[in-house]
Amino acid sequence: MRSKHIYIPIFLVLLCNVLRSQELNLDNAVAQSYPNAHNLAYEGNHSAARKILERMEAGAMKSYETSSLLARIDSWDGNYEAARIKFNKITSVERKNESVWISAIKNELYAKNDAIALGLANKALIYLKNNNEIERLKQLVLSNIENKKYPELIEDVDLIISLKSKKRSKKNAKAKNNPKKAKAQSKKKVKVEKKVEKKVLNRVNVRSSVTVFDEVFGAVLSSSISFRRKTLAGSLIPRINYSNRNDRTGVQYDLDFYPKFSKRLYAYLNYGYSDSSIYPRHKGGGDLYASIPGALEFSAGFRHFSTANRQITSITNSFGHYRGNYYFSLRSNITPKSDNLFRFSSNLLVRKYFRDGENYLGGTIGFGFNPELRELRDGDELLAQTLLFRESQRMNLHYQFTPKKSPNIYRANLGVRRQELASAKGNFFWAFTAGITYGVKF
Repeated sequence: MRSKHIYIPIFLVLLCNVLRSQELNLDNAVAQSYPNAHNLAYEGNHSAARKILERMEAGAMKSYETSSLLARIDSWDGNYEAARIKFNKITSVERKNESVWISAIKNELYAKNDAIALGLANKALIYLKNNNEIERLKQLVLSNIENKKYPELIEDVDLIISLKSKKRSKKNAKAKNNPKKAKAQSKKKVKVEKKVEKKVLNRVNVRSSVTVFDEVFGAVLSSSISFRRKTLAGSLIPRINYSNRNDRTGVQYDLDFYPKFSKRLYAYLNYGYSDSSIYPRHKGGGDLYASIPGALEFSAGFRHFSTANRQITSITNSFGHYRGNYYFSLRSNITPKSDNLFRFSSNLLVRKYFRDGENYLGGTIGFGFNPELRELRDGDELLAQTLLFRESQRMNLHYQFTPKKSPNIYRANLGVRRQELASAKGNFFWAFTAGITYGVKF
């Protein structure tokens, strides 16, 4: 009996030692798993690395390192959305982890989501001020957006390493032994690089829209054709506008110019002329835009309308902000009047970008006093022409997309406006607008 009492404590001690030894061995094995997974991932064996990391994630050894490496593997394998979700979870907690921010931005570059990449870069710079690599990536994104240039490959160490380098090494070795093949590969590489660097310089847009009213007025038909040419000084856009309203037709000749002074400073200039009574004789304006850190943009400028007997000048300003793949812009117009009063109107634009700057869904809402061109006639004779300010509320939705592997651009817009009648102050009418735009880049 006594021997049993002696053996039981000894057995328990031995069992504890065995369990503790197994626990230590397990900890050591897990501790060694991440370096193995890291090496396998960077050697191109993503499947084996993923199995090790998922086993660690399922156990008690989940960490930011394992989650980050899993996200990188997803990104290298083309699973950009899965990688985005993982990176977002990490950066929401580890906000000063430089390598994770950089990998998250590169993931969006690989996916050609430049708007999202720009938002991530701006957010990262809030926590990692003056980070050279993130600043470099941000400039790359801005260059892509500005030039509408989305290269098939981005020069990146992580992406190159993640590919099957062993196969490429074998091909290079064979090419060295075969000078003709090496020369052919070199020519092919130059051809691909030239194709990647090709920029879209020209664009033709054709727009058509119709506006119908619930009372008083007949339908208004409008259309335009424009040509955009990108020059070293900036984009130049001549345009011809045509409109049929109140049983009268008219043509207006318009010119837009976007001079660029630096990476953070550019302008918008406009001039239009028409000898038709349904358009102002002259119109012009301009804005100076300045980008500042924090994905913010400000502008200030003016608009001028000239009719047969009146001149109207408005002061304009705007405030814009990029946040992730969203863009917000608030614009206001202030028009001084002769009675020392001011007329005020404003518009809020919200736009969500998708895979690039040409694909987006957006909307605007606005309110205030807008100028309306009115005519006084005696039969066919124009007696007077003036600009009246009428209160209005406006809402517009627009959607633009580009099919894959196509230079064409399609845009649709729907709008509704509630506006005060010029002939009966305090009474309002409704106007509904629908339009389509077709564009070709070349």
